[in-house]
Amino acid sequence: MFNWSVDTRYLQKHPKQYMLWRLEQLLSYGLDGEKIDKQKVKDNWGYLKTRLDPQRRNFIEYLLWHKQS
Repeated sequence: MFNWSVDTRYLQKHPKQYMLWRLEQLLSYGLDGEKIDKQKVKDNWGYLKTRLDPQRRNFIEYLLWHKQS
């Protein structure tokens, strides 16, 4: 994934923020063949769910916890 609007070198100096940004980007715009650690998504779901499209959020919740909202 190539992101032209964000200085990823600067973000990589702050590992927690970079990890959250990266998870959000992958969930929002596609994985492009990469895999995401399911536990990282679950651990950071409180932050991620507020940043995702509602329909995508519902779908990911269904995949993670098999519940419909």
